[in-house]
Amino acid sequence: MSLIHSTAACVIQRGEHFLMVEEQRGGPHSVFNQPAGHIEPGEGPITAILREVQEETAWRVSLTGYLGLYIFHTDDGRTFHSHGFIAAPLHQLDLALDPDIVATHWLTLEQLRELDQQSRLRSPLVLKRIEDALSGPCYPLTVIRE
Repeated sequence: MSLIHSTAACVIQRGEHFLMVEEQRGGPHSVFNQPAGHIEPGEGPITAILREVQEETAWRVSLTGYLGLYIFHTDDGRTFHSHGFIAAPLHQLDLALDPDIVATHWLTLEQLRELDQQSRLRSPLVLKRIEDALSGPCYPLTVIRE
């Protein structure tokens, strides 16, 4: 029996820029991702993503929509069920970032596509979620019942 990893990720847009986290994952270069993480025992996806965004970016956000459930299979045989959200930034908090986060950045779609060309996005879902957030469809948060 294989374990399915349940995660949540959030596209946060301000104007033409997206809030991204830069992580060091042990390779020669850091990688970029939306704020994201595992859903902990006792949490639902909405609770988890609000926690992850705050821990990884020190931003408080307002969730505005649900992108859907993304299924991702890694080359090493792991399966991820990743809940995608859209949020608007409210305000930055005076908190330390999660130790796994090198820095946060507001990047344009063009900058993210350049990072993708350099294989510096954490997964193919990073760009896919942003493109989906820009083009729809988006679902109401009420489709998730925690």
